[in-house]
Amino acid sequence: MSIFQTVSETFATFDLSSAADFIILGGPAIWAISLLSVLALALILWKVWRLALMGVWSGGQKTRAAVTLWAEGREEQALAELDGRRSCRAVLALTAMRARRDPSLVDDAAQSETERVARNLLASARSGLRPLELIATIAPLLGLLGTVLGMIAAFQALQEAGTRADPATLAGGIWEALLTTAAGMGVAIPASMALTWFESVADRLRLEMEDAATLVFLRQVGTRAEAPLAQAAE
Repeated sequence: MSIFQTVSETFATFDLSSAADFIILGGPAIWAISLLSVLALALILWKVWRLALMGVWSGGQKTRAAVTLWAEGREEQALAELDGRRSCRAVLALTAMRARRDPSLVDDAAQSETERVARNLLASARSGLRPLELIATIAPLLGLLGTVLGMIAAFQALQEAGTRADPATLAGGIWEALLTTAAGMGVAIPASMALTWFESVADRLRLEMEDAATLVFLRQVGTRAEAPLAQAAE
């Protein structure tokens, strides 16, 4: 029998009563790990929804097109391209363009304003990652704690039984204790995978936002470019 057949048969015979028995056998540690699993799933779903609202997976074609228009000197068209868009790339590029065009802001002030908005957007993109990291860290530790406590209880029962100890009883106590370790790893592994994925998405977003803002500031705005020429003419 292959491993896939074994797994399929296991899931076919699994029901709610089995899940309840599993939680009861694991003790308090399993209750804590079950709560962590629910929290981890809720965080992952919320994070995917939140990043989708921020336009992380939109591709950024509109932003790149607007930055290209800006580099060609068509400022009004670039601003119109980004106006009303809610993706984080578009918001940052629009902020940078408006800061560059604001005559009351010098270059340093315009860059500072753009950096402030970028920090807020990145903080929003990374929100929720710390709790997910905490769950991925403590879930296997809780499982190990439950296993240690279960092993202690099993060996205490063995000591009390003395010469009448039944090896089957000891084996049953050990595998019940090991349930918590398996449960903790079952929560920590997907949480760690999701955390790594979210971090890679945030890092890629940061690079794309930096690239767009840099391209906006590389081009000299018309009013500022004409100022030295006007002074030279005087």
